[in-house]
Amino acid sequence: MNPGDRVRVERGSVTNEGVLMPSTTADHLVVKLPGGYNVGIDRADAAVEVLERDVYDVAGSDDDESGSTVAFDDDLSTVSLISTGGTIASTVDYRTGAVTAQFDAEDVLRAVPDLAGRANYRGRVVANILSENMTPSVWQELAHAVHEEIEAGADGVVVMHGTDTMQYTASALSFMLDTPVPVVFTGSQRSADRPSSDNVMNAVCAVEAATSDRAEVLVCMHGSSSDDACALHRATRVRKNHTSRRDAFETVGAKPIGRVDYDTETVEFRRDGPGRGETELDLSPDLETSVELVKFTPGMNPAALDHLDDAAGVVIEGTGLGHVATDWIDRIEDLVEAGTVVAMTSQCLEGRVCDRVYDTGRDLLDAGVVEAGDTLPETATAKLMWVLANRADPAAAMGESLVGELQPRSVPWT
Repeated sequence: MNPGDRVRVERGSVTNEGVLMPSTTADHLVVKLPGGYNVGIDRADAAVEVLERDVYDVAGSDDDESGSTVAFDDDLSTVSLISTGGTIASTVDYRTGAVTAQFDAEDVLRAVPDLAGRANYRGRVVANILSENMTPSVWQELAHAVHEEIEAGADGVVVMHGTDTMQYTASALSFMLDTPVPVVFTGSQRSADRPSSDNVMNAVCAVEAATSDRAEVLVCMHGSSSDDACALHRATRVRKNHTSRRDAFETVGAKPIGRVDYDTETVEFRRDGPGRGETELDLSPDLETSVELVKFTPGMNPAALDHLDDAAGVVIEGTGLGHVATDWIDRIEDLVEAGTVVAMTSQCLEGRVCDRVYDTGRDLLDAGVVEAGDTLPETATAKLMWVLANRADPAAAMGESLVGELQPRSVPWT
């Protein structure tokens, strides 16, 4: 039997029929059921009957020698696919039943045949990790890789990344990289073995965005629960707001800056931004990683800040307009006087910090806290790492908009 054969598998009292798929281990069979889901079956416990041979041509099977080769077309743009892991580049490990990062960029090309004919591709792997294992050092490796790919002639870059920490990485690259071409982050909420997977549409729309005329760091994910279009978000203004929905990502404080129509393959932008070729390629990858993000909660002991004595920077998620309990203020002032930059953000999803309204806020300003406006806490964390390493006055820079992370006014849906 070979991948692509329709088989009946019996194990004890359970019988499954479906198409045999390639397996990552010799000890397990992988069968795609008629409903679209895959099951993993211990080979030693199964009796297999081949019902029909070569029902499907399965990419990635042992006799598939075509690999992910894509013919070069002089009329197409060249897009670099950079993989860091995550669900878009994952498969199910049938030894454990868990989704694990398995594929590199080459595998993604093979797994998403719809990408063929849209561009010429180069594949590169920077990491093969789930995004909870992402670190600032990998951000730096990724920034170097993107810079090298653009320098080598890529007309656009698509970064495949796990969704859980994508907003951190994408915003960090926005500060580290000046780009003359689109750099588009994408991922998927559901792995490729699931019939509701969003990996194909997200990858296709990301490539379309990477060949567009907008030159900045973007995040491209489902724009709704339907398979009609992907939203394009500015990397410094986007947040993952749902654990599992396919349209989990939202631009905070505004609508997404653009849209990719999946059926018509058209890319539209609703707000101005840097155009292709307008910005000179440059890289400033240095980061001060001794930065912590602290979420204030009612009754929280100020001693929680004691471990930050040696931190170069602290971002606080305060309540409302940017507040913490009064008994935190002296401890924060000690940090500032010792040289730590303390930036205030808000736990609210909309609006901006303003510490001039209430006494607590005014006391925080007197203590040396820097207002970060409506910068998202996650973005502020990456920004503080960058400005501490690259700006002479990092505290002042936290109050400035460098790459669209801080809107001039908090007016929703502009």
